[in-house]
Amino acid sequence: MTIEITTRRMSSDVSPEYAARTAGHWRLSWLPWRRLSLAQALAGMQLDELLSDPTVVDDAQAQAQAAAYAARLGIAVDRAVILLAQRLAERMNPDPAAVRADHGVWDPLWERTSAPEPVAAHWLAGARLGRHASARSRHCRG
Repeated sequence: MTIEITTRRMSSDVSPEYAARTAGHWRLSWLPWRRLSLAQALAGMQLDELLSDPTVVDDAQAQAQAAAYAARLGIAVDRAVILLAQRLAERMNPDPAAVRADHGVWDPLWERTSAPEPVAAHWLAGARLGRHASARSRHCRG
């Protein structure tokens, strides 16, 4: 897993989510209403990549790392899973005329996302049990 970082953008090789820098702060594509520092945006990208890996669902060390990344963002891991799942649902059901209901901001990069990815069926069950599985993953193609 690699996060590519430039002065204006962060992107992942395993996730379609990204972070963008505007007006001196960073915003995550899946948490766009929050102004973030560089360190927070990086933590958000690392959290997204970790939650995109279904092989770490039962890994206590990975779960602790996910909790640390989420804490840097000021959210719980289960909230991050839900937000990332909502983004996946939007990509699977794109409506270019729609405004995102959760924050009311149109995301122009949203409609340029590649083909939809399958949802890992166990992510919600894992979140209820204290495990935080992938909200969506390129690793689950089958």
